[in-house]
Amino acid sequence: MMFEEKKLLNDIQQAALNIDVHLEGRRVFEEFAKSITKRRAVERELEIIGEATNNLLKINPELPISSARKIVNLRNRVIHNYDDVDEIIIWKVIMKDIPILLDEVQSLL
Repeated sequence: MMFEEKKLLNDIQQAALNIDVHLEGRRVFEEFAKSITKRRAVERELEIIGEATNNLLKINPELPISSARKIVNLRNRVIHNYDDVDEIIIWKVIMKDIPILLDEVQSLL
């Protein structure tokens, strides 16, 4: 594995772990939905994850990350269509997709 790939995988791992930091270790949708600070912080981590994933795909398109394209698309939506970001979709990503991504990244590292 190239140094750049490892750095990007570490960035994804750290951003994914930071999501729980922003949620203060509590995955409670109501707390997330009513806190603009938590929503924006999580969105920023998702932007980092998406950008790092996009850069990884440029280096190695065969990288075994199951939702790589969806991750990049979410990043683009959060950045470019910020006024159309649905907190329910973000919550689904937090609850369902981030744990899978974290497992995949950790196995690659």
